[in-house]
Amino acid sequence: MASNVVSASSQQPKKGNLISLFALSDHEIMNEIYATHVHTDGKFDVESLFIVVENILKRATQIVDNVVRGPPATVEHLEEKTPEAGFSPPLCTLKSISCEMQCKAPGEETAYQTTLSILKKLSNYSWDTKAVLTLAAFALDYGEFWLHWTMASSQSQLTDQLAKSVGNLRRVSVLLNRPTLEKHRQALDELNNVIKYTLEVIKCIFEREKLSSHYDTKDVAALSTGMDHIPVDVFWAIVTVVASTTQFCCLTSDDDKKQELSQFSQKLNFIRTKLKGQIAICKQQIEETKAYWKLKKLFLTPTEIMEVFKRLIYFEDNVKPLIDGSTKKPVNIDVLKRKNVLLFMSGLDIIYEDISILRPIYDSISKNDQYKIVWVPIVDQWTDDLQKKFELLQLQMPWYVVECFSPIAGIRFVKEDWYFKGKPSVVVLNPQGKVEHENAIHMIRVWGIKAFPFTTVVEETLLNARDWIGSITANVHLNIDNWIKDQKYILFYGGKDNNWIEKFNERATALANNATIKEASIYIELVSIGKGSKGEDNPGILRKFWTSIESLFIISKNHRKTDADSVMLEIQKLLSYKNESGWVVLSKGLSVVLIGHGTTILKVVEEFDKWKELVREKNLESPFIENHNTVVQSTPHTCFRIEIPNNIGRIPENMKCPDCPRILEPNISFKCCHDDDAANELH
Repeated sequence: MASNVVSASSQQPKKGNLISLFALSDHEIMNEIYATHVHTDGKFDVESLFIVVENILKRATQIVDNVVRGPPATVEHLEEKTPEAGFSPPLCTLKSISCEMQCKAPGEETAYQTTLSILKKLSNYSWDTKAVLTLAAFALDYGEFWLHWTMASSQSQLTDQLAKSVGNLRRVSVLLNRPTLEKHRQALDELNNVIKYTLEVIKCIFEREKLSSHYDTKDVAALSTGMDHIPVDVFWAIVTVVASTTQFCCLTSDDDKKQELSQFSQKLNFIRTKLKGQIAICKQQIEETKAYWKLKKLFLTPTEIMEVFKRLIYFEDNVKPLIDGSTKKPVNIDVLKRKNVLLFMSGLDIIYEDISILRPIYDSISKNDQYKIVWVPIVDQWTDDLQKKFELLQLQMPWYVVECFSPIAGIRFVKEDWYFKGKPSVVVLNPQGKVEHENAIHMIRVWGIKAFPFTTVVEETLLNARDWIGSITANVHLNIDNWIKDQKYILFYGGKDNNWIEKFNERATALANNATIKEASIYIELVSIGKGSKGEDNPGILRKFWTSIESLFIISKNHRKTDADSVMLEIQKLLSYKNESGWVVLSKGLSVVLIGHGTTILKVVEEFDKWKELVREKNLESPFIENHNTVVQSTPHTCFRIEIPNNIGRIPENMKCPDCPRILEPNISFKCCHDDDAANELH
């Protein structure tokens, strides 16, 4: 590997004739240090070595803090960790590293070259082991020095002379001298802080490596973040240890020359913060993984809704009260005991309609104490701004709310097993914690309270009734119910082209008032989807209409065993016209007669005089369908396009074209939708 690496030394930024260590890029450092790395894995008990190093440095730095800052009011208790029994430190290796670092002149160039030399000596070790071994070599000298200092400065007559004699060899006597100690107090304090940073950085590196050996990136994706940067982090830890050793030698020799450590301190502080953040995310994902498998097991044999709810929302026993939306006061989660629970899950980007759709459901089931609704906000990482947004949203909800400003325990389960992708969903659980429906939001959008108690059995029954057109158009016109009851023909129409809409309205009105139609006692009503009762634009109705169609499409795909099902094809065909210039649905009462593109149906209506005699013989339906088929055959074929948001839950893998035997080709589109009307409704 070394032969393929371009040496960084010939390209390195210079400070005069010397290397400017802090001007080196990570790429340059990586090139140079990888040339030293073999890693045939010289194994020994590195974990026990780190335990010993941590014990030494924590006590040594505490001694220095007491020396330079004065003893604290209360002595901090330091936990004594124990290495494995029989642990034998690699003293020869440590002595070799120590010798490499000792008696070096201050300067970035020297620190850099010494670090490369150490890395070459430790070429057979893993990156975290290199860091621990280097720190251990430093700890051996640093700890021994301050041990002798403590002994030499004590007043024990029995040990005083011996301690001072040994201390002279260790240059302890220099720092026993009060004027000299005062002179170096600030430098000692700075050195001590750098050592603490170095210990923390190496501890983080070691902990990351340890996590990687115990968990797979499939379960803990964050483990892969920054792993390729660990060698550079190790380099900075080792070069800082080298610089610290040089500074310590200067201080114990009372040398006026010093090693500047401030930049090393800043660099390690940055690395420490970065690594701690990465480890925190890793640990969070580990907890989520544990919670995931516990939930998987629990849902195989559910026993009680409370147990399921606690495992889904809270880590361990960190159970918090719910917020009662009707009173805005905290309540114990016992209110869910032995109840049917509708888990309303969403991100914080929900709009007014997402909340309002559940209000009639809440008003109805609140009379029945056996059913409860709970809002569970699904947030990957909470921030202050998101908390404020949560507070505003929960004020609009009369049902129970989970107030937990950290990701829920079962966030992975919710995403992977319940297909949560950000958009609102409603999971229905019975009193035993069994899932009665993985996402009832679609049936609620289509049928509302008529779908109670929102189980998959009820959903299939409603779908089999084949009256979907009545469900999705129930609120688009005041007289819809009466027209359906009277079995009138209804032309529902809409589209992106206002000119087409105006033209179709004109031609269809003429058709409805045609003498032949009147003579045949045929009654045709017109409903423009997206228009209010006075003809004004109503984006709320239009948005709700297409949301219901999308929901109905998902329901039909999840329940139908065959792509030839007529209801599913009707819904799929209508959905394919969502972004077209015009579209029309002709129904008689609740029965759908025909769904077509605006262009072809407009032509059928305009050519009514050509087929009106058939109406006298056969009524409206068959002549309308026959003439539409004729027009379609003479019209250039256009490809069907169905766009389904990929965040609405479980999406079908393949779909048959509603107009021919082919399978639709899947396509991916990206859309930025600035729905100002919807956003304004929330506020």
